[in-house]
Amino acid sequence: MFDMDGTVLDLHFDNYFWLHLVPKHYGEKHGVSHEEALRHMKLKYSEVHGTLDWYCIDYWVDELKLDIPQMKQSITHKIAIRPNAERLLNALHAMDKRVLLITNAHPISLDLKMSHTGIGDLFHQCISSHSLQLAKENHGFWENLQRLAPYEPERTVLFDDNLNVLRQAQREGIKHLYAIQQPDSQLPAVEAGEFPQVVDFDHIIPVREGCA
Repeated sequence: MFDMDGTVLDLHFDNYFWLHLVPKHYGEKHGVSHEEALRHMKLKYSEVHGTLDWYCIDYWVDELKLDIPQMKQSITHKIAIRPNAERLLNALHAMDKRVLLITNAHPISLDLKMSHTGIGDLFHQCISSHSLQLAKENHGFWENLQRLAPYEPERTVLFDDNLNVLRQAQREGIKHLYAIQQPDSQLPAVEAGEFPQVVDFDHIIPVREGCA
């Protein structure tokens, strides 16, 4: 199982969008400085952080009265696949592994990014947490995921840049958990938590028996 933003894709797109583009448009709409708009937005974000609303485009359209989907569409050139992610996904397919994308992203964002990158075909299923009405870090998400994508927790590997997601997955029995060292290519590496960090997917690409 792979997270999308910050794991398979560079988190720079999302950080730029929510910390620069949204405050810019909000400031222009309300006639306030970028700094004031950013402070306001960070307060708004903190109110719903860790809930499904935090990830919900519909929520932010209603809350901010901004055309969030169009704004995302305007910066698709910033959507980028993280180094060697495709190589790892192709290697897993070659080994007949079942590969899932499990993301908190709203379906509109999921569709936009899969369409832009063309990597949707590298996953057997692409699932947005909105289809379960729970964020991945919420209690019961991973148990409820069994309804859409039955899996064996003891034999499942999950890659995610969000430590709270990994901790919840651990509480619900997923055995093999990996964090990401540098989710945003434009920012320094994040502080290590209790899970092993992936520096580069190239380092963990499996080698099939009998191959050099």
